[in-house]
Amino acid sequence: MKPFLILQLRPETDASDDEFQAILTKGGLTRDEVHRIRLDQDNLPENLDLGAYSGVIVGGGPGCVSDAPEAKKPIETKIETECLSLMPEITARDMPFLGCCYGIGILGHHLKPGSISKEKFGEPVQATPCTLTPEGKSDPLLMGLPGEFEAFVGHKEAMQHLPEGCVHLVSSETCPFQMIRYGQNVYATQFHPEADAHGFETRIGIYKHHGYFPPEEAQSLIDMCHAANVVVPEKILSAFVQRYRQ
Repeated sequence: MKPFLILQLRPETDASDDEFQAILTKGGLTRDEVHRIRLDQDNLPENLDLGAYSGVIVGGGPGCVSDAPEAKKPIETKIETECLSLMPEITARDMPFLGCCYGIGILGHHLKPGSISKEKFGEPVQATPCTLTPEGKSDPLLMGLPGEFEAFVGHKEAMQHLPEGCVHLVSSETCPFQMIRYGQNVYATQFHPEADAHGFETRIGIYKHHGYFPPEEAQSLIDMCHAANVVVPEKILSAFVQRYRQ
């Protein structure tokens, strides 16, 4: 089997490791079936052959593609630049791709610079109600899922306009573009398809001083996560792996 390439954008080791294990568990993958690259620690290999992979999965992270260059830390610029460097080939080949949270920013910025911003649709840490669009109900990754489901979110920037060539798959009242598809095989979600309550509890502890929420609200947010019914998004990650496993 060709492995899946997993690109991680989180500089915090505890958060990165937890996310990686969640992708494996929820995707039904073993460590032997993936090639993991932490872009905060490693560079992309020279002459990387995307044809050697079944697909690419990009995790989340605390950075924002819409931040001004001078506002970004050097490590954020490095991570973003390396990830964006793969997008021309991925979209040209219509290669299986699943961008999670930060991933929709990467895809949107590549397709239409300016389509990702903090103008509207940022969401606090929460379990948000999502709805399948008519196109989403017929998409191969979403067929058979409930028309409405909850998903974990927490982001400062969002897609403002749907880039040309994209299909709108999932929406919510607070952030319209929760999941999109470009071409036939390039997907991105604003919500976290890999996250469960325990994973979000870990991230709340790690990112409570990153401006997503007042630090004193951390425990109430953790309680909210464990009370939420977030079970559908992981099925999307599993469906991606099953559809494109080679």
